[in-house]
Amino acid sequence: MPQSKGAPTPASGTLRIRHAFAIGLIANFSLHVLTGFAAVAVHYGALYALLRFGLSPLVASAIGFCGGALMRFTLSYWRVFAPSHGLTIAGRRFVVALAAQALANTSLLALLLATGLSVWPAQIATTILLTFANYAVYRLWVFR
Repeated sequence: MPQSKGAPTPASGTLRIRHAFAIGLIANFSLHVLTGFAAVAVHYGALYALLRFGLSPLVASAIGFCGGALMRFTLSYWRVFAPSHGLTIAGRRFVVALAAQALANTSLLALLLATGLSVWPAQIATTILLTFANYAVYRLWVFR
């Protein structure tokens, strides 16, 4: 028997679920990016201050990165993701992810500086490139 016009089909239900999942993922990533501005403000603020005190760009960025990471964890745990583990497990996983991110941040920044890019454009490019990888690690492992 043919279905009446406008009646939902199993395929349209699946499509609605996929659409809702995609919208939720985009909204969650957008929140990750928005709260990331606070983490970046801490990172870049410390970087700026430490550069003014004469520290090398890599050391200043690494220290700023740690301050930004603390801000990132706080906002991610309580505002962006719905952790399935307690604070201790998420915190431990975040420290592991943070170590990998610090290495990636420092390595990518050093690479970009070696190409002749100045500190600020190199750090901004590094931040943008790592945003996508960080989100995936947080969503799929740290706060899972």
